[in-house]
Amino acid sequence: MSTHAKRERLLLADLLEAEGPTAPTLCDGWNTRDLAAHVVVRERRPDAAGGILIKQLAPRLERVTAEFTEKPYEELIQLIRTGPPRFSPFSLKQIDEASNAIEFYVHTEDVRRARPDWVPRELDPVFQDALWSRMERTARLMGRGAPTGLVLRRPDGRTAVAHRGTPVVTVTGEPSELLLFLYGRREVADVQLEGDKEAVARLNEAKPSGI
Repeated sequence: MSTHAKRERLLLADLLEAEGPTAPTLCDGWNTRDLAAHVVVRERRPDAAGGILIKQLAPRLERVTAEFTEKPYEELIQLIRTGPPRFSPFSLKQIDEASNAIEFYVHTEDVRRARPDWVPRELDPVFQDALWSRMERTARLMGRGAPTGLVLRRPDGRTAVAHRGTPVVTVTGEPSELLLFLYGRREVADVQLEGDKEAVARLNEAKPSGI
């Protein structure tokens, strides 16, 4: 496991352990046990995890996830903490860093920001740059369903086009907050939206493409 992904993995495991199996999350209908089961299935059951993206495989994913949800919560936490098995594509350093740094960051915030007393977490600039680099490469995919033009902008002025079109809405924030916005955590993402009032409203009402 590489640096950012490993750190975020351990932070998520520690947080899930501290919160217990019934704490709320930002994922609709999921508590912390459901979220832990999702993370484990995604890494350890590729035969079922395809259902996250492929509709035809969704029933299998639901069955396998239900099986893992019934496992002892402590076992799920340990499976997250120890990382993927060797046969998992996530055991490859490049895939682990490219996919899991974001996955675990977002899910950590799913737990943290579901609490009424949450406070922003300070991320080091190196990690923010790493998140931005990954977001630049996937912005078009993440923003493909936007009903308006969509530009992502960092506080220092750097931008990435997530969706071409007019009118344009510009979303400004740190890379970590922009990611949360793209992944549908809009109510808790610390971002500012600029653009035509009606366009901003349409963007906020649209179903996000991120998972």
